[in-house]
Amino acid sequence: MSRENGAGVGEGGGGVPEPEQLALIRDSVRRAKVPRAKPRTWRGAALAKELPVARVLVDKGVLHLDRYFDYAVPEELDEAAQPGVRVRVRFGAGSRNVREGRREGGGLIDGFIVERCAETDYTGPLAALAHVVSPEPVLDAGLLGLARAVADRYAGSLADVLQLAIPPRHARAEARAAVAPPAPPAAPDAGSWRRYGHGEEFLSALASGASPRAVWTALPGPQWAEEIARAVRATLASGRGALVVVPTGRPAARVDAALTELLGEGQHALLTADAGQERRYREWLSVRRGEVRAVVGTRAAMFAPVRDLGLVVVWDDGDSNHSDDRAPFPHVREVLELRASREKCGFLAGSWSCTVEAAQLVESGWAAPLVADREQVRGAAPVVRTVGDGDLARDEAARAARLPTLAWRAVREGLKHGPVLVQVPRRGYVPRLACERCREAARCRRCAGPLEAQDSGSALRCGWCGEEEAAWHCGECGGFRLRAQVVGARRTAEELGRAFPAVPVRTSGREQVLDTVPGTPALVVSTPGAEPVAEGGYAAALLLDGWAMLGRPDLRAGEDALRRWIAAASLVRSQGAGGTVVIVAEPTLRPVQALVRWDPVGHAVRELGERAELAFPPVSRMAAVSGPPDALNDFLSGAELPPEAVVLGPVPVRDAGPGSARRPGAPPAGDQGERVLIRVPPGSGAALAAALKAAQAARMARGAKGTREGQTEPVRVRVDPLDIG
Repeated sequence: MSRENGAGVGEGGGGVPEPEQLALIRDSVRRAKVPRAKPRTWRGAALAKELPVARVLVDKGVLHLDRYFDYAVPEELDEAAQPGVRVRVRFGAGSRNVREGRREGGGLIDGFIVERCAETDYTGPLAALAHVVSPEPVLDAGLLGLARAVADRYAGSLADVLQLAIPPRHARAEARAAVAPPAPPAAPDAGSWRRYGHGEEFLSALASGASPRAVWTALPGPQWAEEIARAVRATLASGRGALVVVPTGRPAARVDAALTELLGEGQHALLTADAGQERRYREWLSVRRGEVRAVVGTRAAMFAPVRDLGLVVVWDDGDSNHSDDRAPFPHVREVLELRASREKCGFLAGSWSCTVEAAQLVESGWAAPLVADREQVRGAAPVVRTVGDGDLARDEAARAARLPTLAWRAVREGLKHGPVLVQVPRRGYVPRLACERCREAARCRRCAGPLEAQDSGSALRCGWCGEEEAAWHCGECGGFRLRAQVVGARRTAEELGRAFPAVPVRTSGREQVLDTVPGTPALVVSTPGAEPVAEGGYAAALLLDGWAMLGRPDLRAGEDALRRWIAAASLVRSQGAGGTVVIVAEPTLRPVQALVRWDPVGHAVRELGERAELAFPPVSRMAAVSGPPDALNDFLSGAELPPEAVVLGPVPVRDAGPGSARRPGAPPAGDQGERVLIRVPPGSGAALAAALKAAQAARMARGAKGTREGQTEPVRVRVDPLDIG
């Protein structure tokens, strides 16, 4: 420390200030204008002269508190406490803590001001707003109405929906000055949209300010991202905004690149969960302020507050990532349908495949089909060949290895011209083992979970509890030898590496997902949904173990298997360029035949007809209610279901165990519960959701065991569940 900086310090710098100097320091600190915390109870504070009551939505995601609460507005907060801003309020004080006509006490929680009022209907004393967190209005009437509609549809609370819709605040992002929005671009050329019947007319309608609705079955290949970008530009040319929602960050990056190339830098916002809190909030604010009118993002972007919305797009609506895993579990497609109806904007559901729900939109007349003719499909799709069980039984090569002769030939020929994709439906090395002698599944002695091999040299490990098993023997026959029931992606990559030693083998799955691979010869082993894009397309693709995808005990098993197969096959070169796909599955099955014909729409239409006969979704509306048997019975006895409701069940629902995918609606780990499905005909979905919401709210209000704040709710309600098998 220099002498000047150390003024008043004793000789040598080791002394203490003299008493007179200490007094001066204390006096200067007392006179300094130190920022003080605002009073949180505002005792005796004057209220705002106009509209002294703020109607607040508190951030309490419990159903029996799903309403607005009135608070007094202190005069000092009058200017900042505007509708839509974030506030902090005291909640839960009770009528006993009243002082000077003002309710006090209670814990501080977050909330949003919904509106300002001149008076309140509440007859007791009001608590005052504690603090305005930020003067930035983030909740407008449009977003509030959409969130309320979503909450009512899915039997959830408004606060829970707004947690999904509005990202957490970041002060530095909020302090950035707003910029002027860009001028509308010129209408784009139709480009590859000419390949589809009425594709050019669809773009022209968007550019002219119309609001067409379409279900788009995209042709295989990489052009889908550019085609979405052209639809967005056509909408922007009309002076309106556009919103695109994709299932994961990888397709979001492709649409982002296509929009950047077509519109230029800074003309759109990218909203993804992995962007980081500051960037995500900054991008979201740029949309809310109207600085950009084009948005592409993942699931949460479905609520993006785009101004003058003219088009909403959902890509691959059958992907499970489009269904939120937090209450009230809204689905992107359904939310965008609500937005299209409420905001009178265009709607586009696009995919290489076609879901049953999308087929119903076309059949009902709500949307029009946007498809290519058969000549275009045959020219863009690869050749698809099948290998069934009979072929495997007669194939000598298939008895000694996993791949039949036809698959080996396809791999060998494909590697002469480029990379080959191998889709394996199971990750890991050997995820399922059985006794070689009696075929009894190998189970953990501790928890009865399935034993699996991590690699060729490691000990067996339980897939549920993780316990190692060094001395396994069969409990049925006493055998000590094991065989693989299911072979995972890593074991497949190892086998292919030995069969083709001069060819590099790349894997893409949960541990490491590749985005792209070079166009040079290589074997790319991937789990469904993790297939990387190859430069110039794959020369061939193998779709292995089709039985594993078709054998799931679920209503959507066939539809989901076809969607995953077509997604992988769409990355293969066209038939004219020599692209070949080999699928190892029974050729007579309907999803396999739909893949061979490349007819996902026909498959979806037939599925829709069968579900209509069985009164299954999407023809009917359905809800899944699960929990412990006693709690479930209590819930159902108190629910005033619509008279036409049909209750299916209950059936036992066992948790899959640690390390395994948990079934939607299943109880928490370790719990044993039951589940019922409640079905109502079309037109009664709103009544069913209202009845379930009222029953759940009544249970919470009664303080049923396990339903208090901070504990797990024993009864779980999910409207329109994905898994109804």
